[in-house]
Amino acid sequence: MAGFSRSARGGKRSFSASSSSNPYAYYLTTAIFVVICIAGAWLLGSFSIFPSGATSSGGHSLVAHVSVSESSLPQSDPPPTMEDTQGELPEETIKQVEQEMVKDPVSDGGGEEIDPERKKEEVEVEVLQADRHPKELQDEVASEEEEKQNEGLGKGAETDGGENHQEEETEQENKSDQHPDQEHEQEVKLKQKQREESSLDGGMEEEQKHHDEAQQEHDEQQPTDDERRQDTEATENSESREEEKPTENEGQMSEMIEQVSSENQKDNEEERKDETIRENQQPPELQTETEETNESSSAEQTHTIDEERKEVDGETYGEKRPWATQADQSHKEKERRADRGEGERLQSDGGEHPEEYDWKLCNATAGPDYIPCLDNLKAIKKLRPENYRHYEHRERHCPEEAPTCLIPLPKGYKRSIEWPKSRDRIWYDNVPHTKLAEVKGHQNWVKVSGQHLTFPGGGTQFIHGALHYIDYLQESVKGIAWGKHTRVVLDVGCGVASFGGYLFERDVLTMSFAPKDEHEAQVQLALERGIPAISAVMGAHRLQFPGNVFDIVHCARCRVPWHVDGGRLLLELNRVLRPGGYFVWSATPVYQKLEEDVAIWKAMKSLTRSMCWDLVTIKKDQINGIGAAFFRKPLSNDCYNERRHRSPPMCEENDDPNAAWYIPLKTCMHKIPTNESDRGSNWPQDWPRRLQDPPYWLSNSQAGFYGKPVKEDFLTDTEHWKNVVTKSYLSGFGINWARVRNVMDMRAVYGGFAAALRDQKVWVMNVVNTDAPDTLPIIYERGLFGMYHDWCESFSTYPRTYDLLHADRLFSRVRDRCPILTVVVEVDRIVRPGGKIIVRDDPSTVSEVETLLKSLHWEVQLTFSKGQEGMLSAEKSDWRPETFVY
Repeated sequence: MAGFSRSARGGKRSFSASSSSNPYAYYLTTAIFVVICIAGAWLLGSFSIFPSGATSSGGHSLVAHVSVSESSLPQSDPPPTMEDTQGELPEETIKQVEQEMVKDPVSDGGGEEIDPERKKEEVEVEVLQADRHPKELQDEVASEEEEKQNEGLGKGAETDGGENHQEEETEQENKSDQHPDQEHEQEVKLKQKQREESSLDGGMEEEQKHHDEAQQEHDEQQPTDDERRQDTEATENSESREEEKPTENEGQMSEMIEQVSSENQKDNEEERKDETIRENQQPPELQTETEETNESSSAEQTHTIDEERKEVDGETYGEKRPWATQADQSHKEKERRADRGEGERLQSDGGEHPEEYDWKLCNATAGPDYIPCLDNLKAIKKLRPENYRHYEHRERHCPEEAPTCLIPLPKGYKRSIEWPKSRDRIWYDNVPHTKLAEVKGHQNWVKVSGQHLTFPGGGTQFIHGALHYIDYLQESVKGIAWGKHTRVVLDVGCGVASFGGYLFERDVLTMSFAPKDEHEAQVQLALERGIPAISAVMGAHRLQFPGNVFDIVHCARCRVPWHVDGGRLLLELNRVLRPGGYFVWSATPVYQKLEEDVAIWKAMKSLTRSMCWDLVTIKKDQINGIGAAFFRKPLSNDCYNERRHRSPPMCEENDDPNAAWYIPLKTCMHKIPTNESDRGSNWPQDWPRRLQDPPYWLSNSQAGFYGKPVKEDFLTDTEHWKNVVTKSYLSGFGINWARVRNVMDMRAVYGGFAAALRDQKVWVMNVVNTDAPDTLPIIYERGLFGMYHDWCESFSTYPRTYDLLHADRLFSRVRDRCPILTVVVEVDRIVRPGGKIIVRDDPSTVSEVETLLKSLHWEVQLTFSKGQEGMLSAEKSDWRPETFVY
């Protein structure tokens, strides 16, 4: 497109001043431009110049467009003069064109060849804006002009400046009020002035200098790159928010999930109100650190729920935190974590692109029953002979690198039978082990019945049924009071866990455990039935439970050598048994007179007496032909202080009875808590009242898990999960609760999630992470149960044993110590096909988990994100890869 040169008209500035004084030039050139736009391509070779000073009604908008048009024209050829074009159109046509131009002010915007179709579209847009206020149009066009200049399309912007432009507008307003004769006379004078200025060729250098100065002034007035970038980002964010507006269906889902999210927001607000309380409870050095953090957060104006919780979860507890962590207590855990290098953190090919991960099946001798930390043959082979005597080969020996292979399904696997039918029968193909049926069939443990394994409800000590045996125990000691005084029971050497399975009818929760040994898959059978159980053994290390938490410890015909090695195995039961609780021992040494049994009974009586256990009674069951001894742990330290022989000795003062994660067994006893404010000094309230009320030993002088006074923290957490479960989980996550029996809260705090599920026919394994504040004693105090665990390792359970996992801010906490990939693989291992997981975390973490689950062919049924809260619900499929790891 041809343009004009400064030499022909005395420069761009001279041209603008000249053209603004000649209305005939405006009329004529305006008409030519419109004819060009309407007629099409045949006039594209001709060019016209809009005088920047021309005006009419709506002239504000026109002036704004002209400034862009002039500034963007290449300056090479001279424009046509008035003498060349005057008289080609009648005056009426000119006025009509002028009116059209007021409605359709357009500009080429860039000095390039104009596309007629694009020009047509621009015209249509401008026509739609014709009814708008001229000032609005002027502002809009001015904004467009500035944007184009920023993009480099208007490098030749006019240099008249705002003052000349204002003078032109003032001049236009004055002209509109003048008489036509006066207007004509003024126009003649302006035309004469224009010709005089255009003839001053010698002023080119001065004019060029003035132009450069004006250009520099104009550039200084333009926004900086940072300002333009901020404007662009603001525009993009605004557009993004428009695009993210939910559809009608999404809106309904958002409203449903928002009930859950609002609870966390409420928690966040309450936490900030208590921020001053937390600061006052911290040591001075931590207060200073907190003040600096608060100043930084105030500057950024970003407070999230996770940040608040991280502040009180982590090291800021200092000396004021009410509970230690298992990581702090376990020296062995510290050593292992110190030895763990970056090389042990898996960097698999699927880490960055898990959807392309080449999943393979684990090539383990345990096959479909593989438990990584219990089937680590490489580590077990390194043990010395004396280790076997203490059953260390049955304990946890986790591989250095967490496996990322998948567990195959047993041939013919079927979806598990629902509770309560599953208590009596399961699919044979799901746990195809018959040894117990062959060895214990006459004791009514388990039998093979076609496609099923059936469970008559018997056991070695109660072949005529567990319910009769349970009633027999309560009749022997009235103080047991199943479901009221006694709520949480530990069953040692549980077999297929029929004892715990039938205690549900008495409103009692039983933690059953047995080793993975020659008694083939007994814990797997229990879990398939829907009965709580874990794979564990009393060997060289403490059980993964706090001290003083079980109301009763039960052992029916368990062949545990309690009396050997100074009684350290029985002393471990003393650690976990609540003061005033019962140890029920139903075994042959109690009622048989064989030489071996008599020797064992004599040793047990001596040991329990030295431990200050009171032998309450020995009762015989005539129907089953067995007997049971009932021992009771003391309620005070009086007996300990009066002992003549201090054996077993008392534990050192700094030995925490709650320390359980990789802590070696010790042949000692802990003192009985006697202070009214100490846990264990009193028996908990009767069930179910103990579920909702804060434990008596919690003090509001302590900071709770979320920073509030601990009792208030407890009640807030309980109410929070009650609302979440009732308003969302039970109705809004697509979960068929009739098919849910075995549930795990992977990062429990006070057990609020489990408490909210009380009325459902489920049981919940509450897992307190080893690096989190130790709130597990509170969970037991309210009549629930759980255990310690580090999710960078495998959980002590068989594959396919849980129906539902709940992970509240677990993955974002774990990722600093091990890859999320390995935790997701463990989730895939322990969840049954058809089972589900609910994830609540920050949106980026939820997205990462979602990608991994999709790569494992899980069906992601719900995802939701609002602010700093993300949620996900997914269901495991039957898919398994076809190749094995070599």
